[in-house]
Amino acid sequence: MPSIPDAYSTRAPSAGSPARRVEAVTPSDTTDLSAVAKALYVGIAGDVRLIPAGVGDDTAVTLTNHPIGYLAVQTRRVLATGTTAEAILALFD
Repeated sequence: MPSIPDAYSTRAPSAGSPARRVEAVTPSDTTDLSAVAKALYVGIAGDVRLIPAGVGDDTAVTLTNHPIGYLAVQTRRVLATGTTAEAILALFD
């Protein structure tokens, strides 16, 4: 990591604070994200089928025709089946 001043490194994360880490999402019907994401970013509009944080594998929801932009749902998995949106990023603390 670069050695630059980081005034935010000592601040406690919160649901409303900006993300400090971002990962590209590869939708999967069986594999969770590396950690629970605080939000997703959809780069190409479409349906997003996901499993929210804190629920079982059988509690997937589909956000139909989600536009380009942020999806403010804490998410543990983005499913391949039913997801047509692309260029999805997961945002983490």
